[in-house]
Amino acid sequence: MMEQRRSVHSLSGGETFLVSLALSLALSEISSYSLRIESLFIDEGFGSLDEKTLDAALSALQQLNRYGKKVGIISHVDYITSQLPVRIEVKKSGQGESTVEIVGDIF
Repeated sequence: MMEQRRSVHSLSGGETFLVSLALSLALSEISSYSLRIESLFIDEGFGSLDEKTLDAALSALQQLNRYGKKVGIISHVDYITSQLPVRIEVKKSGQGESTVEIVGDIF
């Protein structure tokens, strides 16, 4: 907003998610100096982002592979799942049971 200061209480859902993601990545980077962190799991929040912002967030997360980090995203957003090269899909099969399928090439 053109370097205008505003209260965190005025952030939209998508902005709040992006700020939380940025803080998580920064904490991961800082703590990795004393502790090796190889995996990061993110549970939702993507549903509040538009497609352009989703692309930016996914691009940032995919960059982590270059640093040897694995990122797990838990999501029901179809656009996200279509962008991921490997997915673990959990589907209800009834009576409290589910099936698990790995989709994509893990190697």
